[in-house]
Amino acid sequence: MPIDSTQQPRSRVRDTGPPRTGADEKATLRGFLDHLREAITNKAADVPEPQVRTPGVPSGTNLLGLVRHLTFVERFYFLGEDVDDWGRTMRPSPEDTIESVLAGYRQVIVRANQVIDACPDLTHPAPRPPRRGPAPTMRWTLVHMIEETARHAGHADIIREQIDGSTGR
Repeated sequence: MPIDSTQQPRSRVRDTGPPRTGADEKATLRGFLDHLREAITNKAADVPEPQVRTPGVPSGTNLLGLVRHLTFVERFYFLGEDVDDWGRTMRPSPEDTIESVLAGYRQVIVRANQVIDACPDLTHPAPRPPRRGPAPTMRWTLVHMIEETARHAGHADIIREQIDGSTGR
């Protein structure tokens, strides 16, 4: 999808980078995850309809679907909520709006951070949905969520640039 030539490309936003502080391993990992969570919400936050749900690639990936998907992933790994159909998590419904999807994502982040903060030791298991086998450690879960969120933030970067030329965080 080419850049909309009727819009002026937005200037590059300076990336502040992930936090350089962290009293311990958990604070460092959560800081990186929070940084990536903010990056993906910023990519979707001010994109109008229908561009926010318009696929940027043949697979159908779109900004609204990426945020919606990450909401389900956070709920699965940190809150222990099961997901029946991962493919559907990428497809926003007609009722979904950028405001409602971002609000849902932010609410899940607050709840997920409470679970992370309450974990006294990263070797302890993270919540796990029933029927899914043994839970991974909280350390593994945090590292996995950093990888998952970073990958989708990269997808969001590309899609957002296709929409209006915006680059950077």
